[in-house]
Amino acid sequence: MLTSADILHIPYTPDLTEAGIAYALRALPNLFEYAGSKPYDRIRRMVANVAVELAFRRYLSQQNIPFDVNAPMPFTEPDKYNVSLGGRSCDIKSFLISHRDQILQMRSNPTVMLGAPALVPSDHQSISDHSDHDLYLFAFLSGLIAASQSDLKRLFETTQPYYLMHVLPDEWRKPTKWRPLGALVLKSESDAEMQVEVSGQDEARGFLTRVVHLPAQKRVTIHDAFYSVSALHVKNIPEGRLGIHSLLHKEAHIIPPLEWSNIWVYGMDIYLTGFISRAEFRQRAKWIAQNSNVFQYARTKTKNLAVPVAELKSMQELFTRVKEWAAQ
Repeated sequence: MLTSADILHIPYTPDLTEAGIAYALRALPNLFEYAGSKPYDRIRRMVANVAVELAFRRYLSQQNIPFDVNAPMPFTEPDKYNVSLGGRSCDIKSFLISHRDQILQMRSNPTVMLGAPALVPSDHQSISDHSDHDLYLFAFLSGLIAASQSDLKRLFETTQPYYLMHVLPDEWRKPTKWRPLGALVLKSESDAEMQVEVSGQDEARGFLTRVVHLPAQKRVTIHDAFYSVSALHVKNIPEGRLGIHSLLHKEAHIIPPLEWSNIWVYGMDIYLTGFISRAEFRQRAKWIAQNSNVFQYARTKTKNLAVPVAELKSMQELFTRVKEWAAQ
């Protein structure tokens, strides 16, 4: 049984969010959205997950714990593992906790995390390219988000970082026919000049981005060979509408000023709770129904399997085993 003393605390640094956003931009064409969910909630969770994985790798290096990094995490498979300990792949299941009362609880009384379920979506457990010896690691990231218009208004009055994004619809982001979009035309109705970053894919489905300086009330044409456009990024919310047009689309995609979202995750603390092998998890896990209320979510989006966090094995036990495996 775990105790609060077994929970490993890792400080959070802003560069982890930056890395998470860079990954999310590349993974957008393959972003899966649950019915009724907003894409920006899913993107923020993706940013948080990547931040935890990078922080974990950094911690292993600092503590001289031997590990391997497999081929870089493919953007077409954003949930695949990236770190291997003792030849066992590690699938880190991390949960972003952004409610202030829960954050205060976790900081003042870490035992609240022991009562949470260690969740694994049922379709993840059924993936066949893993060994029973592979590991699940469970972590919590406490961090705030600034998503509402009132949050953004307060944010703009500070020096805090932010990242404003608009995700394009499926016909732009993942078109059914893979062909060049041709010249892209951006049009601003704002009275101020702005900088717009266009992100998408090229013919080989590689990441393609272009930064455009868009004069007030003017059109600008981009001739780069985009085959898809996933998102637009601006430094400040435009005063007027912004449109993007391609000859392949009958109508321009118009973005009103209120349809930009901030995906920056203001991380505070990372808590690594414990681990369990896939085989043991499968033997002991219980079903958590969709739409269940759990510590991590007001409503779960899908069916999950879970064991209590308190019944995981400690991270220090894992690190001791890793060193023994390495010695052998």
